[in-house]
Amino acid sequence: MFDFRDIHLSDRDEANRCLTVSDKQGCEYSFANNLAWRRLDDTRICFHNGFYICVGQLDTEPCVFFPAGAKLDEEGKSRLKALLDELESFFKSRRQRFTLCSVYENELEWLKEVYGDRITYTYDRDSSDYIYKTTDLIEFKGKKFHGKRNHIKRFMETDWSFEQLTEDKIDECVFFTAEFYNRVGENYGSAAVEQFAIHTFLMNMKALGIQGGILRQNGGIVGISLGEPLNSDTYVVHIEKARNDLNGAYPTLCREFAKAYAADYEFINREEDMGREGLRTSKLSYHPRYLLNKYSVFID
Repeated sequence: MFDFRDIHLSDRDEANRCLTVSDKQGCEYSFANNLAWRRLDDTRICFHNGFYICVGQLDTEPCVFFPAGAKLDEEGKSRLKALLDELESFFKSRRQRFTLCSVYENELEWLKEVYGDRITYTYDRDSSDYIYKTTDLIEFKGKKFHGKRNHIKRFMETDWSFEQLTEDKIDECVFFTAEFYNRVGENYGSAAVEQFAIHTFLMNMKALGIQGGILRQNGGIVGISLGEPLNSDTYVVHIEKARNDLNGAYPTLCREFAKAYAADYEFINREEDMGREGLRTSKLSYHPRYLLNKYSVFID
């Protein structure tokens, strides 16, 4: 039986044990992200037979994130198939369709082998994570980054600094983010949910293992970033907010944060664009090495 419930900070250690085994590169396989964004999809979780299972909402119906706790090797496939059979029975006993979301391409191919024509699937482009080579975001080398280098140069001509976000600076960052949302206005997507996520990250930085950086100009905060190591080769940037009216603030923040925290990781995941046209254009302008594609899979 699956006892899905609200997620709590006290679930971190058990969840991270399962996440470490799976070693997945997607931003939704971060416990900190699950906790901070729980209001977005009404996230509920459970632990079952060594698996960490999250359930969100897809068009008002429950959608199970591909479970964490096993590798996709022969032993892991056997355990996963047994778990999926249980989950299918659980949801169908409640007259609900069994749906998996955040399914990666290799997982999709395995599900095709297992379920054949019982499955249908859709590509979730708005949820694709942007994966960058860390050295690209630290060095900005080559012709394709010419514009970014120029913007950074302009910003560096001002009185600027970058520093670690420590506990004594959290209140200042909360004030900055409040001013940020006041500045962008009511038309900014899911602003309330995002503010809740940022507040959760900031108020629980130490407990969640979140690292933060502050960009200043003339002594005042003009940008903040929050992130953490995600898996064995990838660092994830959860939050990146800067004054977009200041030339070069965003690329400077991106570079300095990568230098400070992600230099030991091969890749940086800067998460998805959620279908926002402006955000998509921005993320593409940093030239990701690839998109981590995700699918929703329906099992009938």
